[in-house]
Amino acid sequence: MLAVTTWASMHVALWKMPREMATHPWFIATLVDTYFAFIVFWLWLAWRERTWAARIGWLAGILLLGNIAMAIYMLIRLAKLPKGAGPQALLLRDP
Repeated sequence: MLAVTTWASMHVALWKMPREMATHPWFIATLVDTYFAFIVFWLWLAWRERTWAARIGWLAGILLLGNIAMAIYMLIRLAKLPKGAGPQALLLRDP
């Protein structure tokens, strides 16, 4: 994801997107779908995290970096799992 984002950024700036593409109904639908998924993931993350600082920080990261931030969050959570922990340890709140 980092590689393709860097590659795309080096070819054309995001704000130089052609008007025809930015106003295309399927582009808009895809963008809304993507950000809806980001918000749903963040709602789970916000429920899981205990502090507002973490919640707001991760929200900013997800809205700015998208799947990159979401993958980083999940890798951090996976690294913190105790040996032999089941999926509930990843998905549910820490006691």
